[in-house]
Amino acid sequence: MKKVLVFLLAVMANFLCGGLAFAAVGIAPVIGGIVLNGVALVSPMFGVPVGAFRATIFTEVWTGEMIKAFRNSMESIGWISRIRDYSQYAKNDVIHFVDLGGDPTVLVNNTSYPLGIEDLNDTDKPIGLDKYQTKPTRITDDELNAISYDKMGSVIERHSEAINLTKYARALHALSPSGDAAGTPVLLTTGATAPEGGRKMLLRADIIALKKKFDTLKVPVAGRCLVLCPDHVNDLLQSDQKFVEQYHNYTTGKIANLFSFEVFEYTDSPYYVVSAKTKLAFGSVPGATHRQASIAFYAPRMMKATGTTKAYFSAAVDHPETQENLANFRTYFICLPLRNQAIGAIVSDIVA
Repeated sequence: MKKVLVFLLAVMANFLCGGLAFAAVGIAPVIGGIVLNGVALVSPMFGVPVGAFRATIFTEVWTGEMIKAFRNSMESIGWISRIRDYSQYAKNDVIHFVDLGGDPTVLVNNTSYPLGIEDLNDTDKPIGLDKYQTKPTRITDDELNAISYDKMGSVIERHSEAINLTKYARALHALSPSGDAAGTPVLLTTGATAPEGGRKMLLRADIIALKKKFDTLKVPVAGRCLVLCPDHVNDLLQSDQKFVEQYHNYTTGKIANLFSFEVFEYTDSPYYVVSAKTKLAFGSVPGATHRQASIAFYAPRMMKATGTTKAYFSAAVDHPETQENLANFRTYFICLPLRNQAIGAIVSDIVA
């Protein structure tokens, strides 16, 4: 009876995986199920254990679905979609950039010869992608027999969402200045006390002040992005009727442009130590002296890249004592400024 049950589960699993794989390329799912079961049936002729083959197919299908989920989520985050993608250069999850050694000197109305000779020493700048991985999720055979929904799809979706929440928050954190400096301005809000107290509200004048900083740094206008944190979006909605009229398409987070910036909003913006205008380390718990910031950057000088994505699957037949399937994922991703310039922040000032 146990062998019959295992056989039936194997047939069902093959139909599920084969159907998903064939449907992804536009072929009827039932054909994929039949083909995969046929391959599994003859696999012993080639010395391949059915369980091992099935685990391999599971892994390939899960990886494909995970990559598809990552691509879809990337398109839904407006501000990160503005950044150039260098994924094609991510060999072995490392990207090699050339750090240009300055610009040549320009002589105007020169009358002195011979001209001096100078070197432009370019250097290799390797950047390793960050590794993101989830803990394994347990899916028992008893659970699969009892449920009536796509547990596999649900697990893929939840794992991808969990990884995306972390990697996008880390990306915006990396695109924000470490502290206030000549080339990386960090400004404080100047508005009235917010209704919830403890901080000053964001005004249009604060965004204009950041625009002036970018103008002074000669940051090109086309390509400027401003990602507002929730506090600052709410400040403008409460105090600025014109902003309310421009605030639209909430589902995509896209807002009308403001003062040369293409404007977006994002929940997980970084926090700053207000008194020092320095960025709080990623993952740190904000305290009474910390406030959230809105981040600005010039997209053409930023980069992002996605590396390899891999699914790990352990079938229940490999765990007879618990009869559970285990699944988790690992992916590589990076998002950084190419140089520490053309980035800025507006931090909510603390009300004394």
